[in-house]
Amino acid sequence: LGATSHIAKGLIYYFNKNQTGELFLFARSIDRVQAFLNQIECTLPVHVKEFDDFKKTRYDVIINCVGISGAHNLKERISSCFSLTEQFDNLALDYLNQYPNTLYINFSSGAVYGTVFASPVNASTDSRWDIHHLAESDYYGIAKLNAEAKHRACPHLNIVDLRLFGYFSRFIDLKSPYLLAEILSCIKAGTIFLTSPDNIIRDYLHPADLFSFVERCIEKKRLNETFDSFSLNPVSKFEMLDYFTREYGLRFEVRDEIKTASITGTKAHYYSTDQCAMAIGYAPQFRSIDTVTLESKIILST
Repeated sequence: LGATSHIAKGLIYYFNKNQTGELFLFARSIDRVQAFLNQIECTLPVHVKEFDDFKKTRYDVIINCVGISGAHNLKERISSCFSLTEQFDNLALDYLNQYPNTLYINFSSGAVYGTVFASPVNASTDSRWDIHHLAESDYYGIAKLNAEAKHRACPHLNIVDLRLFGYFSRFIDLKSPYLLAEILSCIKAGTIFLTSPDNIIRDYLHPADLFSFVERCIEKKRLNETFDSFSLNPVSKFEMLDYFTREYGLRFEVRDEIKTASITGTKAHYYSTDQCAMAIGYAPQFRSIDTVTLESKIILST
């Protein structure tokens, strides 16, 4: 579900690369899905469908990649995250109630922990919300947390929530409002990247590691769990800026008046040290800096 999203494209690419399975791809724009399949020269058995056709076929696994996280107008769409999450989550849950042997993999978010990340989360971190002063930055995380709660309330169904903290691939939309997209856009345009003095920490999952994560869940199949995603090691903003300056001639300026802001809250250390996913065999092969360098090289070579 959501086959045109950044996350879905990486998964489709690796399903095809590994010649694994038969894919049924659902999206609002069938033309965009088909254009992407042509771009990666997909040879895997693939069926591109409209959402209305979803219930007409039996599936072993449902992967929900629907979301607003890559939207150009993210701020304008943030309030729609509740209805959007509910709509497609309920579509999957209704299907599971009819076919309970199907595995449902839902992409959740580290935002379920709240909006402040002064330090990385761990296995004992609580989810915290100021319920008397809910802000716009709370909406996305609460929508994702609500979906997770619904899933845990159905222990008889096979549902996995994969919480993503950071993800980066060659398929990112450079117009999206994210740090790496803005840096790469500046390199391509030859413009100066302006940034705050805050040295934020991010954990970028490599698309091959994310695919491996999904594979481990499919192999396990009979489980109802949440897992935090993690790479071999997170990376700081200035570590990335130093790399792009050294390798691609990026020019950047640090200005005190620029504030690090996000529609989903301030995230100084946005990553998790909870590695319980290792229990199902997940073992990342890439550090965040590896993800950044390897995938950026492909983007900047085109």
